[in-house]
Amino acid sequence: MKKEVSWVVGGQQGEGIDSTGEILAAALNRLGYHIYGYRTFSSRIKGGHTNYTIRISTERVVGNAEKIDILLAFDQDSITRLGENLAKGAIVITDADGKVSIPAELGINHVAVPMTQISKDLGNTLMKNTVGLGVSAALMGLGKEDFAAIIKEQFERKGEKVVNLNTEAFMKGYQFIKDASIDLSSTELLPGDGKRRYMMSGNEAAGFGALVGGCRFLAAYPITPASEIMQYLIKEMPNYHGAAIQVEDEIASLIMAIGAGYTGVRSMTSTSGPGLSLMMEALGYAGMTESPVVIIDVQRAGPSTGMATKHEQSDLYEMVYGSHGDLARIVLTPGTVEEVFYDTALAFNLAEKYQVPVIVALDMALGLCKQTVEVFDFDTINIDRGQVMTEEELEKLGSDFKRYLLTENGVSPRSLPGQKHGLYLATGVEHDPSGHIFEGRENRVKMVDKRFKKLEGAAKELKGHSLEYLGSENPDLLTIGWGGTKGQLTETYQTLKEEGYNVAHLHFRAVSPFPKEQVQAYIYAAKKVLIVENNSSGQLGNIIAQAIDIDRNRVQKLLKYDGNPFIAAEIISRCREVL
Repeated sequence: MKKEVSWVVGGQQGEGIDSTGEILAAALNRLGYHIYGYRTFSSRIKGGHTNYTIRISTERVVGNAEKIDILLAFDQDSITRLGENLAKGAIVITDADGKVSIPAELGINHVAVPMTQISKDLGNTLMKNTVGLGVSAALMGLGKEDFAAIIKEQFERKGEKVVNLNTEAFMKGYQFIKDASIDLSSTELLPGDGKRRYMMSGNEAAGFGALVGGCRFLAAYPITPASEIMQYLIKEMPNYHGAAIQVEDEIASLIMAIGAGYTGVRSMTSTSGPGLSLMMEALGYAGMTESPVVIIDVQRAGPSTGMATKHEQSDLYEMVYGSHGDLARIVLTPGTVEEVFYDTALAFNLAEKYQVPVIVALDMALGLCKQTVEVFDFDTINIDRGQVMTEEELEKLGSDFKRYLLTENGVSPRSLPGQKHGLYLATGVEHDPSGHIFEGRENRVKMVDKRFKKLEGAAKELKGHSLEYLGSENPDLLTIGWGGTKGQLTETYQTLKEEGYNVAHLHFRAVSPFPKEQVQAYIYAAKKVLIVENNSSGQLGNIIAQAIDIDRNRVQKLLKYDGNPFIAAEIISRCREVL
């Protein structure tokens, strides 16, 4: 029996591939396994190859496995695309209708199951996926009774007859394996711990974190791979006396979110790289008016439309430097589903406390992956509204209240529309402390400096949050990453450490404000450095090089930009070469 198995179902888009993976993932979660589920799909509604990968383990996993142990292949394309990733002793399940053949050179165990015929006998060939699910459950040694409730939940909206037929389809697939003489030593799982955990995607965690963090307004426009955030909040926000709306475009979405934040409502928008590009003018407006707003960017391969359904980490320049002029902003880069939840909640405190736009960076793998996570600690989440004036404070000041008052930390008290004696001017033109338009030279310098002073306070607050360091104080090799590569880089660190290497890993959870002194100390202490990113230009590496003086001979880059996330084996191999 094994503590870890990697399972993949592949076929054509629109044939229920995702639902097959979702049912299996849900059942495994209830049995107490740790899972990491990742979808690959084409940029079209129907047709084109799609697959759903689930890494199943008795221990925590946060990335895809190197090899596939079980492949449920519904078409020849799945064999062609995924055959080279099959592990030694892997089992490939195909339909016995003969439309899929297995090349002999793959050297794997092939199980032909009459999935189409079984489902046809039950009255609907679409149920072949459920037959395949039963086959998969038997190969992993899972109890068939554990799937009954999941199948009911998945199909009950279609009526009791459909539930019963799918249950029977599952049982027939399960029994087929039980009646066959198949060696399960490479696929049978050790029992799970039975502990129930959350199972959610990074996008769902972002939506949930926003709600817990007090967000009560979202305006967004659908865009892959960020649409799930909007869909989640449109459903959930009314239950919290909030509103989530789909608007005409990304420009309107950020402008509406800024307006809501200006009135005192915690507000946000969600988008991907092309949408963030459209928001640049409004982003600058939020900075100039010092209006709190949160933007979630779920990155995909660009530029332009690029590859809308493929993974990349290439929006970092856009998030850190985007918009014209010198613009103060905070950029958070969570690395796991749990961190997405906590960092999204934190973003609203930072936005209101420092009166700046806050961008939360996800990437496609992190946004769309389904992952088991431990129960969140809600007691750690507090609401900090920043310097909002009370009615009594405004009454004392009378007409002397200045919305953009020059302060030592750069943060000015703000009033909300409707408060007596408050000030409601907010213009994108440069202004004086009272909010009135003024382009005097001395005033301009003071106002720009004021807006950037706020980041000094944010940097101090985030000092223990921006970076996570693992390993030796003086490593032979220091790996550096940001965002959704965290799982693979942590696994790399653990593997190399077990092999006896003197290594360490530094992971960014916030890139702006940039933690210069800490990063410099870690890099200077290492003999060699490897920066790992899913983009072609090494964007984080270049930001680091801009901030600190580094020896380019000691610092190398590992870049991947083919539309797929890293797997730990790729990074481990490169680290061994460097070492």
